[in-house]
Amino acid sequence: MSLDSLSGANSTPTIAKQVLVSDRDRHIIAFGCDTESEPGVQDPLAIRFSSQESLTDWAATATNTAGELRLGSGSEIVMAIETRQQVLVFTDEALYAMQYLGPPVTFGVNLVSENITTMGPLAAIPVEDNVYWMGLKEFYAYGGTVQRLPCTVRDYVFDDINIFQLSKITAGTNSAFGEIWWFYPSSSSQENDRYVVYNYMENVWSYGNLARTAWLDRG
Repeated sequence: MSLDSLSGANSTPTIAKQVLVSDRDRHIIAFGCDTESEPGVQDPLAIRFSSQESLTDWAATATNTAGELRLGSGSEIVMAIETRQQVLVFTDEALYAMQYLGPPVTFGVNLVSENITTMGPLAAIPVEDNVYWMGLKEFYAYGGTVQRLPCTVRDYVFDDINIFQLSKITAGTNSAFGEIWWFYPSSSSQENDRYVVYNYMENVWSYGNLARTAWLDRG
C-alpha cells in the first residue's frame, strides 16, 4: 500500500530512493524524492519529511512540521544513515549532517565534507556514534569529522573489484569483536565473493573469500 492511498493523505511523496523514520523526533523522511511542487517528478537531491508522527500529512504549513530541503553538492543522494545524534546523508560527492532543530524550520542540513566518495547505498554502517564506509578508492570513518582510514590491504581490494556491481557491496558489523565487514565482488565475479574486515578496536585489517549479500549482527 502506498502512502497516497491512505485516508487523509496530503501531498505525500510518490517516489523516493530511500525512506526512514527518525527515532528521536518521529518524522518520516524521504530522500531523492519528488517535491511538493512537482509530484511524480523525482529530484535526486530532494529531501522531504512528514509532519511529526504522521504518515499522511506532508504538505508544509505554518501549523505542522512537514517540510522540504534540497542538497547543493553532488548529482544524487546515494544513502542516508541515522546515528545517535543526527542523520548522515551521502551524495555521490559529499556528506551532509541533517539535524532536528524544531519548529518552524524542523530540520537543518550542514555540509560536512565535499571530498568523499561512497561505493553504494549499502556500503556504510553505523557503530555507536561513528559511521564507517567504503569509498571508491579509500575507506572512511565519521565521528564528528571525516577521516580516511589507513588500510594495509587497500591495493588488494581496490585493484581487483568489479566496478560495474558496486551497488551490491554490503557493510556489516561484528560488534562482539569490534569489526566492520564489507562484502564485495572481485573483478571476475558478478556477485559478492570476497570480504575485507577492519577491526576498529585493534586497528587491524584482514581479507578473504566468502559469498554474502547481507549481514545481521547478533541481537
